[in-house]
Amino acid sequence: MIEKILNNRLLVLYLIPFCLGVLTVFSFQPFNLSFLNFFILPIFFLLIVYVNKRSKSTYRKKPFRRNLFLLGFIFGFGYYLSGIFWIAHSLTFDVNFKILIPFAIFFIPLFLGLFTGLTVFIIGQFLNYNFSSLLLFSSSIAFSDFIRGKILTGFPWNLWSYSWSWFTEFLQILNLIGLYSFNLIVITIFTIPAVFFFRIKEFKKFLILSFSILIFFLFYLFGTFKINTNKAIINYLKKDDKIYTKVVSPNFKLEYNTSILQIEKKLKKLIKFSEPDPQKNTLFVWPEGVFAGYTFKEISQFSHLIEKNFNKNHYILFGVNTLKEEESKYYNSLVLVDHKLNVLTQYNKIKLVPFGEFLPFETFLSKIGLKKITQGHGSFSKGVSQKNLVINNLNILPMICYEIIFTELVQKADKKTNLVINISEDAWFGNTIGPHQHFAKAIFRSIESDTFLIRSANKGFTSIINNKGEIIKQLNINEEGSIEMYIPLINSEFRNKNDLIFFLLLFTYLIIFLIFKEKNNAKK
Repeated sequence: MIEKILNNRLLVLYLIPFCLGVLTVFSFQPFNLSFLNFFILPIFFLLIVYVNKRSKSTYRKKPFRRNLFLLGFIFGFGYYLSGIFWIAHSLTFDVNFKILIPFAIFFIPLFLGLFTGLTVFIIGQFLNYNFSSLLLFSSSIAFSDFIRGKILTGFPWNLWSYSWSWFTEFLQILNLIGLYSFNLIVITIFTIPAVFFFRIKEFKKFLILSFSILIFFLFYLFGTFKINTNKAIINYLKKDDKIYTKVVSPNFKLEYNTSILQIEKKLKKLIKFSEPDPQKNTLFVWPEGVFAGYTFKEISQFSHLIEKNFNKNHYILFGVNTLKEEESKYYNSLVLVDHKLNVLTQYNKIKLVPFGEFLPFETFLSKIGLKKITQGHGSFSKGVSQKNLVINNLNILPMICYEIIFTELVQKADKKTNLVINISEDAWFGNTIGPHQHFAKAIFRSIESDTFLIRSANKGFTSIINNKGEIIKQLNINEEGSIEMYIPLINSEFRNKNDLIFFLLLFTYLIIFLIFKEKNNAKK
């Protein structure tokens, strides 16, 4: 039976890798079935080796390297098809975009599948049933993820490491080694069960498996120690080292062409949920998109509502579009205002969503009637630089919506950062798995920065996450209201600031592979 399956080109090159890729979605939020990857990645690795060995005979009708590409490409297509199909939901709000739904569902995964396809195409011919090949496989997949997160505008979504978002003890090593190094180690551990099929002595199999279990256990022990130590540190902090914060989730319906009267109603609802206490110094955090379609200048006509309900003890942080008239530039911004709606400091988003916030090749595509998905025809301008919001004892690293997926923003942040704030509009993705996956990235950024993270999302997860990735308070999807807490302002000097460790690990993996390859060639 197994032999018939392995001799069936359609099954081995198309159906099995596609199914494996599709199943990976269940290892991420909201399912968190991480154990699936202990089967998926070893099977994928063994399939590559098998196809490499049998292509010249069983699949001789096609060049063998083309078979390797197809195997990797189909796996990648399944991986991204199941993992990001929810992007298409954002195209349902405007009738003009519905024609693009097939593009979002199929063509984006087809493009992203090229990363896996090209990776397997390059390394597949060098793989064998041995541990050094497993290291080459793991490092190559990890490097492919790294490239995917960097080129063009970058899209580091659903790296394999994110399948552990529920296991905060295991994640604490992120702060020291960085996301991509952790991703490489995770891929390696997931693939380790493939050693059961290697033609090596049982003792060597035992050693390899024992070592991987030891690494896993050490990460867990380190994480448990860090989390327990952190609790003691936070309990020691005084009130002056904290900021009282109210985080609001208004659960507004996402709609185009909102009237100015509707904007006024939204503002009143935000004020109602904020419930300002005139005697208490408070930072209020409202989500992105609450004033969609209007610039800050246009909503300034309601400054009297702000002044009536807030006082000098209050600061409000929210997302709004801003216009730099002298340069005719339109930004997706996060502003911090006082009780008179005066802008104290502002951040302009630097990681814009392709097609969502700007139209690539706009000069050409606009001529055929395309525009960005968000309201308005013109593309947003990219912010000039990453900029923290600094006022009094607050040094806030701002992240607008999908910027939360970029670990590099944490790496490059101001050294004095003592709070991370992420605002988002998750109504674009409805009740799909999208908001769950989006939220998982915030857990990682809090650990990487070793700083409390506040997340305010309209129709998404609104949360207060501590500096070890633990959820302290939360409003779930479509839940309206507010959460409040005295947030410790933690400024940590201990965080990975670049990807040097990742490249050192890659180099080490490659050297080990080359050494063992040379030894194997000498035995022949």
